Amino acid sequence: MSSVLSGKAALITGGSRGIGAAIAWRLAQDGASVAFTYASSDDKARLLADAIEAGGGVVLPIKADSGDPSAIKAAVAQTAGRFGRIDILVNNAGILKRGSVDDYSLADFDRMLAINVRAVFVAVQAAVPHMAAGGRIITTGSVTADRAGFPGASVYAMTKGALAALTRGLARDLGPRGITVNVVQPGPTETDMNSGEETRAMVRPLMALGRLGRDAEVASLVAYLAGSEAGFITGSALTIDGGYLA
Repeated sequence: MSSVLSGKAALITGGSRGIGAAIAWRLAQDGASVAFTYASSDDKARLLADAIEAGGGVVLPIKADSGDPSAIKAAVAQTAGRFGRIDILVNNAGILKRGSVDDYSLADFDRMLAINVRAVFVAVQAAVPHMAAGGRIITTGSVTADRAGFPGASVYAMTKGALAALTRGLARDLGPRGITVNVVQPGPTETDMNSGEETRAMVRPLMALGRLGRDAEVASLVAYLAGSEAGFITGSALTIDGGYLA
């Protein structure tokens, strides 16, 4: 473990698997005390927590559905109560429901907005009172904010575009308090969302590097933004996509 984030307290939403788990692991390895939420992956959450503790880290797993504003607020309160403050908020929870505009259900539309966009605003609003100057807010977006890339991604792309716009506005709101706000926009990454070989085979030729990204690579960018060296970066959408948009 390093001491880059020693003494810092972090909350990651959607942190039990994929990119979220990689972020929780990396921030803990960098010395932060880490809380993370998860909606249903109890076994994965426990395995991650055990691994962080075995490595000498401090961790707090919290079961919370990001579609429920009261659950998000409770998770923020629990984190602040345990650690005394929140220095780093990583809004990572998100879902992808593909579908054509012809038959996309309003229930799915509302659920995507609730988890991918509203939850971010709710978490930020709840966490800011527990943040001091030097606080970091980092959201996991997507390159679909700039390029949908495939049919059936319109609603998902809309939510990720909204996050980029929200990030710019929040950076203006919170800049005077010394809190930075940024969004990380991964390209196709080796996660559950891209678990099918057919999907991977379709995506690889579109990548300048000829491969999908790794969750640890995304986590490394988040870790940089969480550290002191990134104190002058705010309101930015940082793409990490292996050349997908090149």
